[in-house]
Amino acid sequence: MTLAPLTPVTALTTWQFAPLASALLALLAAAYLAGVCAVRRPGRGWPAGRTAAFLAGLAVIAVATQGSTGAYDDVLFSAHMVQHLLLIMVAPPLLVLGRPVTLLLHAARNPWHTRVKRVLRSPAVSFLTWPPFTVSLYAVVVLTTHLTPLMDLVLENEAAHDAEHAAYLVTGYLYFLPVIGSEPLRRRLTAFGRYLLLLVTAPVDLAAGVVLMLVPRELFPAYASADRPWGPSPLADLHAGGLIMIAGSNLVMTVVGVMLAVSLARAGERAGDMAGERAGGRGAARQPLPPGASRRPCGTRREAPTDLDAYNAYLGSLDGSLGKASRPARSLGKASRPARSPGKASRPARSLGKASRPVE
Repeated sequence: MTLAPLTPVTALTTWQFAPLASALLALLAAAYLAGVCAVRRPGRGWPAGRTAAFLAGLAVIAVATQGSTGAYDDVLFSAHMVQHLLLIMVAPPLLVLGRPVTLLLHAARNPWHTRVKRVLRSPAVSFLTWPPFTVSLYAVVVLTTHLTPLMDLVLENEAAHDAEHAAYLVTGYLYFLPVIGSEPLRRRLTAFGRYLLLLVTAPVDLAAGVVLMLVPRELFPAYASADRPWGPSPLADLHAGGLIMIAGSNLVMTVVGVMLAVSLARAGERAGDMAGERAGGRGAARQPLPPGASRRPCGTRREAPTDLDAYNAYLGSLDGSLGKASRPARSLGKASRPARSPGKASRPARSLGKASRPVE
């Protein structure tokens, strides 16, 4: 079938329905919404932003595989490159921000809850989300599907084409999961580690894009033999695809970097607010002074209350009347017990840091 020339109008209106892809996307959306309903509690529910992000990711997949990019990706390399960016760099981050694994843990009941948690902490999942592996997988998938004859196989075999789409989605999800994700995995990256992943991966798209822009001949015979009497030449289309790859990947990486910077700044503000609240709590424990009073200057001795001094002198005089060496009682600022009633045997007052009992 000969396609109409790709224009802004056809880019927005062209749609090719794929029953299997549509069924899978509808199933994922229904399962996610069922989980949202399962965790809903009075006064507390699943954040709407996460739901919107996950559903937006599914919508991006539908547009990439069934919209104009999916219809024209067999005849235009530039359309294929737009589809590639949507499937590996736009849809996966949105799915990651939806936190489907966390939603599954909240919605699942035992024994499924325990089984899901055990799978998340398993060595296999830990390896699949290990940053060196995710970066290596990303580089291999991008370079082999754009700089090798595998592209011709993808264009000639529908099953291989669908497998390529799945590879883009899985690779993008595994790559962005440690970068912007917050799922309960075994290992979590620091902010520096997340930025490092972005810096390490950016040259992969840049290198592939530069090669596609500067190559002097058409790399893929399938595009050269495409029945397309309109549009750019195969070589110009190849160069346009390389430019789209460089610009699109840099744009996505920049947006992700800004998101990380904003989240890091917010975390710093929350930490500062918590420290301020703790300091304020300690300061609030000190009661304000009465009007006209001032706090004791540092380095000066606190004078003992007059009534305690008089009482200690009285106890010392009683000790002297018994013929013993009197020792002044030490006062620690606690009130002494009142004198006992007459008629009981008297005992010499002892100074142990508390006010002594008087001798009757």
